[in-house]
Amino acid sequence: MAGTFTLSVVTPERQALQTEAEMIIVRGGDGDLGVLRNHIPLVTSIKPSILVIKRPEGEDRLAVTGGFLEVRGDAVTVLARTAERREEIDAARAREAKQRAEERLQESKAEIDDARAKLALLRANVRLQLVEGGAHSPV
Repeated sequence: MAGTFTLSVVTPERQALQTEAEMIIVRGGDGDLGVLRNHIPLVTSIKPSILVIKRPEGEDRLAVTGGFLEVRGDAVTVLARTAERREEIDAARAREAKQRAEERLQESKAEIDDARAKLALLRANVRLQLVEGGAHSPV
């Protein structure tokens, strides 16, 4: 690959990760986005997805539930609502959240409840994908 850059993944509660990365892949507001060293400056929203981090030592993955991505020089910052490693996710709880969201979508009458249920379903699916080792794409 073309060298490394500094990657910081930050949530309101903590700094989830700080590392040198060769490449990251995440779902941006306009689709999947890959970032390599010397990427043009960029600020974009990110959707709930799997953040794939390719490092010289191997690959890491985090479930991120939305936020923003900033690329500036050789530094990339992900400001996420949440960022969780596979071992931090309670699979049973994620399955229950998915089931609740699906039930709410079936019985929802208010538009705002429908949007909240869709977002909850998406977050649960991202967590389960990371835990269950699903597809290799960000989502």
